Amino acid sequence: MKNRILILSTTLLSLFALSTSAQYDVSRVNKKAIESYNKGLEKAQEGKYNDAIESLNEAIRRDANYVDAYLSLAGVYGQIKNYEQSIFNYEKAFAIDSNYQSFTRLPYSINLAGLGKFDKALNAVTTLLSRKDISETTRKAAEYRRKTYQFAVDFAKAHENENYVFAPQNLGDSINTSASEYFPSISIDGNKLIFTRLIGGRNEDFYGSIKTGNTWRKAVPLTGDINTPENEGAQNVSQDGTWLFFTGCHRPDGFGSCDIYMSYLTENGWSQPFNLGNNINTDQWESQPSISPDKRDLYFASRRFGGYGGSDIYVSHRLPNGSWSKPENLGPEINTSGDETEPFIHADNQTLYFVSNGLPGYGDADIFLSRKGNDGKWGKPENLGYPINTINNDGTMVIASDGVTTYFSSNRSDSKGGNDIYTFQMRPSMQPYKTLWIKGQVFDKKTNAGLPSTVELIDLASKQTISNVQTDETGNYLITLPVGKDYAFNVNRRGYLFYSDNYSLKDKFPDSTYEKNIPLQPIEVNASIVLKNIFFDFNKYDLKPESQVELDKMVQLMQDNPTIKVQIEGHTDNVGNAADNMKLSENRAKAVVNYLVSKNISITRLTAKGFGATKPIAENNTEEGRAQNRRTELKVVGK
Repeated sequence: MKNRILILSTTLLSLFALSTSAQYDVSRVNKKAIESYNKGLEKAQEGKYNDAIESLNEAIRRDANYVDAYLSLAGVYGQIKNYEQSIFNYEKAFAIDSNYQSFTRLPYSINLAGLGKFDKALNAVTTLLSRKDISETTRKAAEYRRKTYQFAVDFAKAHENENYVFAPQNLGDSINTSASEYFPSISIDGNKLIFTRLIGGRNEDFYGSIKTGNTWRKAVPLTGDINTPENEGAQNVSQDGTWLFFTGCHRPDGFGSCDIYMSYLTENGWSQPFNLGNNINTDQWESQPSISPDKRDLYFASRRFGGYGGSDIYVSHRLPNGSWSKPENLGPEINTSGDETEPFIHADNQTLYFVSNGLPGYGDADIFLSRKGNDGKWGKPENLGYPINTINNDGTMVIASDGVTTYFSSNRSDSKGGNDIYTFQMRPSMQPYKTLWIKGQVFDKKTNAGLPSTVELIDLASKQTISNVQTDETGNYLITLPVGKDYAFNVNRRGYLFYSDNYSLKDKFPDSTYEKNIPLQPIEVNASIVLKNIFFDFNKYDLKPESQVELDKMVQLMQDNPTIKVQIEGHTDNVGNAADNMKLSENRAKAVVNYLVSKNISITRLTAKGFGATKPIAENNTEEGRAQNRRTELKVVGK
């Protein structure tokens, strides 16, 4: 009570101290209006904003020229983010006396920016900074806001032709409740949503929902042993829906305040979580994990010593024995002297979204993206722009594999209570690659037994490995396939011929997923494979650069199996002269052999043979059939 009286007394003193305007004289304010005004201030201090609004409006009814009542009412509306009413009341006050309490032009500008009127906000704060009677504190705050408004104006100008519409939709009663829901996480097929719910205002648990058609089923707690009386939060599910990473704080097996934990999906639900260990976790804060689609890279935020700021983003790589490497800081391209948090690596494995308050933006924390280049380095972060980013803290966002459907958590006007989960369509210029996926099983061609194997996806142009997935113990796999590039698709296991395929998506936009079960052939005499990633120009036998990925796989095969001998066989379609086709096929086979020899594979283990069009595997009366017949094969001729 004593503090509240002090606040009110100070407020009243400031009113009289500033009553120098000829237009507005505080000493002439209606006494009943002052009583209502003081009551409004008291309610605002208690956080009872609706009551405060009622009392301040009563003060204005009693004295229509009560500038302080308008200014305080504007402040209360700003507090509850009713920007329209806040601006209206500021402007009513300015219309009565434009010079009174000039520092209020700063919160006025902030509310303009909250409504997206950045041009007006910039003008308001620039006018304020031209005055000599503002305090140093106000000047510094205004300078900061001027930078953010200028950023917003420049961004809008650079994207004025996008015609982007931001229209978030609440996911509804099946997902959202009067409690807070946040940290959405989505599976690769877009049909499994896992999120955190705050129970009873203090206990965080994980809930999940399945999508049937366009409808989400009622969310239920995750089954198994993952939810406990302790808090579980900031979770991320792997793209195949079988691994869950999350943050647990102040646990008996923890290393510090908050650590990263992991759980597996089993037949009985989610397994007992376990701490990822002291390679990942320290005695500092580690949180907000995000696993790459191939489950090889774990991104997370940490306040460990040695970073660039308060919180940085790190990545740890899964080692062949299943453990995690020492984390690597993503470097100054991503991290700043401020806080970088909430990393999310998209299913394309090339676009990273994260939150930063240290990069240029709209104020507080904004969401950014960075794209991985062909050299494997992260590019310059891009602000997602207004209205995805606002003057408030923004974050907790994931994007589905289609590159468009986005989920985020927010406390908006149509919230069921606290934070709710919403969906919207991502701004076109900020979308990751649309990503399809291949799933299936790798198995022994002779016995049909599932084979644990390595499944690799390589960008043919850059030769960069996009994904490197280890199947499960029965050979099942899922691998993401970003469109817009051409890929080599390889499957490897010692003792077997490798499998290769290619997906040409650079000029195509496929509309379905792939299911491919892959038979691997044991290395034995007469076993053969079609080398689908060996490329030649029309009617030529010079190996194209895109062939190098496949050629190097052949080198590895010969090195891993030092006793085998192989024959490289060239084949053509039946278009053109038969003799020319025979010679072309032989020269193409020789080109492959010459590459292997250049990599120190003994010529005594290699034979080149051309068959022209004599051994077709498809009809030659269609382009698709002819394309299949134009091929290079590898055949085992000796062990």
